[in-house]
Amino acid sequence: MSSTLFFDPACRQPYDTRTLRQQAMGGTEASVIRIADALEAFVVQHNRTEVYGRYLPPARNASVEKVVINRDSRALPTVLDLYPNARVFLWLHDQVNPGSKRAGWLASTAELLRKHQVTVVCVSDSQRRRVEATLRGMRAGDLVRAHTIYNPIDDALAPDDSPVDEDKLVFFSSPNKGLKFTLDAFRALRRQMPDLRLVVGNPGYKIRKSAVIEGVEYLGPQPQERILAEVRTALCTFFPNFVIPETFGLVFAESNAVGTPVLTHDCGAAAEVIADANQMLPVTMAQRAYEAVLGPMSPYWRGGPARVAASFGLFDPHIERIRAWRSGSRPHTAPDPRFRLKAVAEQWRALLALS
Repeated sequence: MSSTLFFDPACRQPYDTRTLRQQAMGGTEASVIRIADALEAFVVQHNRTEVYGRYLPPARNASVEKVVINRDSRALPTVLDLYPNARVFLWLHDQVNPGSKRAGWLASTAELLRKHQVTVVCVSDSQRRRVEATLRGMRAGDLVRAHTIYNPIDDALAPDDSPVDEDKLVFFSSPNKGLKFTLDAFRALRRQMPDLRLVVGNPGYKIRKSAVIEGVEYLGPQPQERILAEVRTALCTFFPNFVIPETFGLVFAESNAVGTPVLTHDCGAAAEVIADANQMLPVTMAQRAYEAVLGPMSPYWRGGPARVAASFGLFDPHIERIRAWRSGSRPHTAPDPRFRLKAVAEQWRALLALS
């Protein structure tokens, strides 16, 4: 696979195998590292200046046969110039809905996508269906085909003998993925179960000042090993996000892989990845109203939306589920073979070999 190269035109800073071990990082970048390393492929980042093994700065190379562009099709002209003989793939990690900003990015490169018959790789069937609808809308559906290959988790992830702290919940994701609602829901949980604690971390690319809340501990950005140590000992990964639908949800797959259930909403790819209805709650009209009327940009925000929402029973399903799990009905989880790095890497090899 040495003639294959992953090109990242969107990363905020360069990354490589060392970064995955030593620093906090997003799921997209972690997935690029795992797959590229498994395939022994090169990785080029638009802002990289130093060579580290197969991680390289941008440079023209006519010998490269396959290039996988990460996230943004607007890099196509650059990639075609640097790697003129390469077959091009586009690996999408974000929701691309007809009429959205990211759909506009795709549309701006529609001619090149069609001309070079770029193969699109999606990270879930849920995401792929939206991408295909966008491609049909730009009349590229016949020439630009989309495939699903899930994001990978480390093959070594498995439950161990870590003791479970039934008072501890964890939230480890970008704060824009529903952290504000999570904190409001936690306040409601704690009014019923005062011993509960919530440990909060993030991947490091969106840092926001958060309110001091009794029972909440903010760890800030942490490397994956530290994050998973916290997840292993938690009652659950508490992720009641319905604001930004996950395209895959690495936090879901990794939590279940180490034996920790997730409490989230049936939103985006959650049901596809978790495959356990006991770990999900439906998205209700009341929650939609919460986001629209009581969200952070609303003039009602200072009026205490969490208490208003609680008065309408918005958090009751979360309270009931957490109380039940603390009382002995906590789901048992294990690694899902669909997401193992070995299996996912084989799917990438098969796709690249066909093209």
